[in-house]
Amino acid sequence: MMVNEQTCRKLALSFPETNLASHFEKPSFRVAKKIFATLNLKENRICVKLSEIDQDVFSSFDKDIIYPVPNKWGKMGWTLVNLEKVREDMLMDILTMAYCEVAPKKLSDLINKPDLNDI
Repeated sequence: MMVNEQTCRKLALSFPETNLASHFEKPSFRVAKKIFATLNLKENRICVKLSEIDQDVFSSFDKDIIYPVPNKWGKMGWTLVNLEKVREDMLMDILTMAYCEVAPKKLSDLINKPDLNDI
């Protein structure tokens, strides 16, 4: 079930105009110079930027897998995802919403967003 580093990178870099850069010695995925996800390999998790609504929806699935960062960053939508427990298709949905949250409208409009009612 675990999503490995290579799969995580492949999914995050699959969006238009996304690049990889270091952020406090962690790989970060960016669009238009804005971070939408950071990968914490040591703790086997990814941190993503979601809207408050998307964060609530995904966190309601299973708080052992997806949960807000437990500080002020979590109140701004930053959300942790346990890569040992998340399904690849759900991670792709989470990354899609994170990308669309920070990408310029012209890029996010190109993306087929998941229907969160299906989660």
